[in-house]
Amino acid sequence: MDVYTEGRSIRYNEEFKEKGININFVEPTDTGSLKVRTYERGVEDETFSCGTGVTAAALVFYQQETGPNSVDIEVLGGKLNVSYNRNADGSYDNIWLKGPALKVFEGSVRF
Repeated sequence: MDVYTEGRSIRYNEEFKEKGININFVEPTDTGSLKVRTYERGVEDETFSCGTGVTAAALVFYQQETGPNSVDIEVLGGKLNVSYNRNADGSYDNIWLKGPALKVFEGSVRF
């Protein structure tokens, strides 16, 4: 998949362009993990990962029984893991995103 072209077409669609959204392409794997590729606003290209995007994907794709859960996620930047607890009322707590960190930017940003 061409994440740049597909992500750009969604990002600049009339419905979304003013809000500025990140686009996460999510694919469940045969092993029970997820593959996520991210087109990120501001960068306007594919990035290593979007933390909120992969965490949300884990919660949505794997709404397991109540109790502790863990989902492995493959992203351009490597392998991540989202662990969480799903409560009896359907809410979540103790949500953790774990994985290696890599410095990809140094400098200042002007708004």
